[in-house]
Parts: sequence; structure tokens; C-alpha cells
Amino acid sequence: MRIKGLGVIDEATLHLHPGLTVVTGETGAGKTMVVTGLHLLGGGRAEASRIRTGARRAVVEGRFRPARGGAALRLAEDAGAELDEDGSLIAVRSVGADGRSRAHLGGRAVPVGVLSELAEALLAVHGQNDQLRLLRPAEQRAVLDRFAGEPVATPLTEYRRVRAEWLAVVAELTERAERSRELAREADLLRHGLDEIAAVDPRPGEDAELVAEARRLADADQLRELASGAQVAVSGAADGDPDAPGALGMVAAARRLLGSAEDPALRELEPRLAEAATLLSDVGADLGGYLDRLEADPARLEQVLARQVQLKQLIRKYAADVDGVLAWAARAEERLAGLDTSEEALAALAARRDELAGELAGIAEKVTAARTAAAGELAAAVTAELAGLAMPHARIEVVVRPHEARPEEPGAVRVGELWAHAGADGVDEVELRLVPHPGAPALPVHKGASGGELSRVMLALEVVLADSDPVPTLVFDEVDAGVGGRAAVEVGRRLARLARTHQVVVVTHLPQVAAYADRHLVVDKMVGGAGVTRSGVRVLDDGQRVIELARMLAGLDSTETGRAHAEELLATAARERAGEPVGAGAGGRGADGKAGGRGRNGRVG
Repeated sequence: MRIKGLGVIDEATLHLHPGLTVVTGETGAGKTMVVTGLHLLGGGRAEASRIRTGARRAVVEGRFRPARGGAALRLAEDAGAELDEDGSLIAVRSVGADGRSRAHLGGRAVPVGVLSELAEALLAVHGQNDQLRLLRPAEQRAVLDRFAGEPVATPLTEYRRVRAEWLAVVAELTERAERSRELAREADLLRHGLDEIAAVDPRPGEDAELVAEARRLADADQLRELASGAQVAVSGAADGDPDAPGALGMVAAARRLLGSAEDPALRELEPRLAEAATLLSDVGADLGGYLDRLEADPARLEQVLARQVQLKQLIRKYAADVDGVLAWAARAEERLAGLDTSEEALAALAARRDELAGELAGIAEKVTAARTAAAGELAAAVTAELAGLAMPHARIEVVVRPHEARPEEPGAVRVGELWAHAGADGVDEVELRLVPHPGAPALPVHKGASGGELSRVMLALEVVLADSDPVPTLVFDEVDAGVGGRAAVEVGRRLARLARTHQVVVVTHLPQVAAYADRHLVVDKMVGGAGVTRSGVRVLDDGQRVIELARMLAGLDSTETGRAHAEELLATAARERAGEPVGAGAGGRGADGKAGGRGRNGRVG
């Protein structure tokens, strides 16, 4: 990943290890900018305030390696992105000083939402805000469902489908019952309008046809006069008056004169006059046919005008023309079908409501049963992780209980012997409880855990849920806050174990965690000659790691004691990563008591 102009980082390139990469540095050096960059690459919100002072824009570029046939690769192909020759995919996000953001994927400009979808398949960022979010009941239920997988997801999908239909029927029944009088009045008005239209029985386009016909009938005398005059001008007078020969007679006289001429040039013009005579003859015949069809019919005109009056009455009430009136009638019939407020219709709706409620309750019981089974497994797995995080006597309980409701409450459904609220995610409430030591009461985690214990509970959850998380890269932003001593060592062990199946990136202040890294990056802060602060990122070699860990331990990077402590910490972590026993007890064991146990989905932990 390459970062430029983001926060205090001028320009830095991060080469992340396929296993565990840790990022350390002094407070204010810009460690969180690494996580901010990942958020931007994942389609997160762009803020101009994050741009480095004096820079025109911030740019974050990341190179991903999506799995063949995976969702991320399909998404990239759909967006028109092109893979590099080595099969990697380059994503770029830039934020201008004006707050405008641009995104590119595989050399193509894409909407930021495409990067968000890509991140869902490739990247999961966990920070202290995520810990706080996990304390909410709805999030705890989501955690349990994620851990359970298909046994909960399949019936929950069916539950949501039935619930949507049930809610629609309940809403319709309520509307009909509460608005029965109003709906009855509306139904009467619709029926009156439909009866009125049916009595007239208009045809599509009839109003335009009647206008044209009425115009012809009303102007029959004038049209006859015009057509007759034109016919005389073309064919001559009907009585053969030589003073009115018409165009045909005059053309015939011209043909005779030309035909008797001795000059061939004049005789050549006669065939053209013959063509004109033929055309004039056709026009004369058409005018005669028009006159034969044109009759003054006062009775028909009266019928047309009366019909127009009927149609205009409908048009004035319902639409701009006859076609609009017919469209209104179609909509009115559809609306009327849904306004049946008769007792039979209400009884049918109530029966359907009760039928769907019974079906919904049956599916809800399946969801509850699957959650209850998964709750026991999740509690056991998290408890085992806590034992390895220096909380050997603590126990986690995952309680699944119905969200009870009164029968008259909206959204209430009878499940077994109880009435419960049928929410979008089922009828269950889920609560994580902590028993810190034997004999202590089980309390909700936000009440029964100290700050350090809460961090360990959240980390234990993340480790357990990693087997249910399909994304290949996990990022942890100081989730070890409030942890120290032996517990910090156990946090490092857990993250190293997680790195066997995922790429893990950790921003940390704990040397015990940093010691387990496959690659150690440090963010350095430097103040230039003009007083400008710059930060860069560099990879530490073994000797530099000793110095950095000594600084993190107690600021003792220049003392033999600090370095000796750092070297011992690194050596211990290296032996554990190599699988050598170091007398750590249960620290490296999974939920089944064996190192590297399997999760619910079969992934090696």
C-alpha cells in the first residue's frame, strides 16, 4: 500500500506480510493514518481535513490479490477493471483539498461504492469503535448469526419473506377496518363514475373521429359548391356549353391544332398534351365520385353533435380526452377491487393474517433453535480464548431470549406459549454476559468487565469469529488498549495464530504484540528545517526491532537492560511461532484444548 499526502505522512510505501504485520511508532507519529488509508481504499468517507497541510490531494493506492473465482474478482470484472500480469488488482483512492473524491480500480474510474463492495470481500477493519458497537444488543445478535452461519441464515431469510407478506396483510386489514366508511364512500364514487362511462361506452379515439365527421356534415353545401366548380373547370359544363369547354376541351382543341401542323417540332408536343388530358380526366372522375358521396344529412349531423355532447361531459369530469377517460376507468376498476370492505372480504384478510402469523411463528422457532445451539458453541469458544488471555476463571454466556410483547402491540406474534415482537431479525434478543470468576453473577459485558477485560473479551470474539469471516485480510487498530503484562503476551499469541489463516495487520502500542510480527513497520516522525512535521514508514530488520521494542517497553532503547528484555521477548515469540514449547500453558491452544483447533466452518485456526 502506498500513502501520499495523508495526515502527517508525506509519502510512504507499506509492504505488508502475508502473515502478521505490526505497525508501531510514537504517539502522534501517524500510525492511525495507515488505518485511515485502508478505510479510504475500502470506500470509506473522504474528509478534506485528512489531507496533509500544503498538499493538493491525498492518494492511497493498494495492490490486492483476489482469489480466482471469488466474489472480489467477479466484482472487478463487472466494473471493467483489468488485472496486472501477476494477477493482482490495483485500487486507488484520491481526495482533493475541496473534499471531492475519485476512485479507480484496475485502471478504470469507478464509483466509490465499487471499492466498498470490493472491501466487503477482501478487507475487515476492527478498531475501538467496533468494540463499542459490539456492546449493542443488535450487534451482539449479528455476531451470533455470523458465527452460526447457514443454520441461522437460511431460516432467517424465509422468516423475512413471510414477515413482509404478513405485515402487508396486517396493514391492509387495519386500513380497511379503520377507514371502512371513508373507503365505502370512495367505492361509491368510483362505481358511479364507472357506471356513467359504461352508459356512454366511448371508443378509443372516438372524439377525434366525431370532430372530423361533424365538420364534413356541417360544411356539405359549401364543399359541394367548391367541388362542382372544380369539376366544371376541369371537365366542362354538363350540358356541353361551348362557352365553358373546361380544361379537357381546351386541351383537346390544342391537340387537334398541333396534330394538323406540318412542322414536326409542333407535332412532337401533342403526346405531352395527351398525358395532360389523361390526368385531367382522372381528376374529373374523382371529383364526380366525391360529389356522389357528399350528401347533406341533417339527421346524421344531429346524431354526431349529440354524441359529442355525451363525450364532452365525460371528458369534463374525468380526463382531457376519450383515451384518458378510458384510462381512468381502468384505474378505477383496479382501485375498486382493493376497496372491498364487506364482512366477507375482512374475514378473508383476517384468516390470511392468522395463517401467515402461524407460519411466521414456526419459522421464528427454527431461527431461535439454531441461535440457541450456536450460542452454546460461541460461549464455549470465547471462554476458551479468555483462558489463554490471562482470564482463566472467566466465563462468557450468550443468552438467547424472546423479545416479549403484549398481544395488542403492533408486530406481536404468538410463539409457543409467549407473545413476542416479530422484528426484522426474528423474535430473539441476544446478550453477551461475563462471569469474571466463580461465584460472581453473570452481568452484561459492558457492566461486568473492566476496560482491560472488555478489550480481551472483544479480541477473543474476533479470534473466534475469524473462522466465520470469509475476508482474507483483517486489520486491528489498537484493539489491545487497556491490556498489559501477561495478557498482552497472550494477545500477541492470538493474533499470531490468527495470521496462520488470514493476513493480519495490527496497529499497536504493546511490545508483547509487536514481538510476534512476521514483519515490523515503524512510523517515524521528523521535524524539518521549516518546522514542518513529516512521517514515513520503514521496515525494521532484527537489530532495529530490538531497539524499537526496547523503546516500547519503557523508553529504554539505549540501555543494555531494555535491549536484553526486547531480545528475550523476540526470542520467545520466535520459538512459539516455530512451534517450539516455551512453557506458556494454555496460551496457544484453541477451544478444543489443542493447538490450532478448527472453527465451525472447518478453517484451521
